Amino acid sequence: MLLTLLGVTAGLAAAIALTRLMESLLFEVSATDPLTFAVISAILTGVALAACFVPALRAIKVDPMVALRYE
Repeated sequence: MLLTLLGVTAGLAAAIALTRLMESLLFEVSATDPLTFAVISAILTGVALAACFVPALRAIKVDPMVALRYE
């Protein structure tokens, strides 16, 4: 999740820095709309959390002795 948070932070910084280029591509939304930035950041962070959480849940359910014998 640390990499995800760093990526979202870098993406937000880049998006804010490139607002002049983005303004011509956006319709009915300002280039620095805080609600849009917040919603997209939350969605990306949630997807990354799910991507980390599901394999971790599966790993928790494995008996350590079974995993050691397999290797």
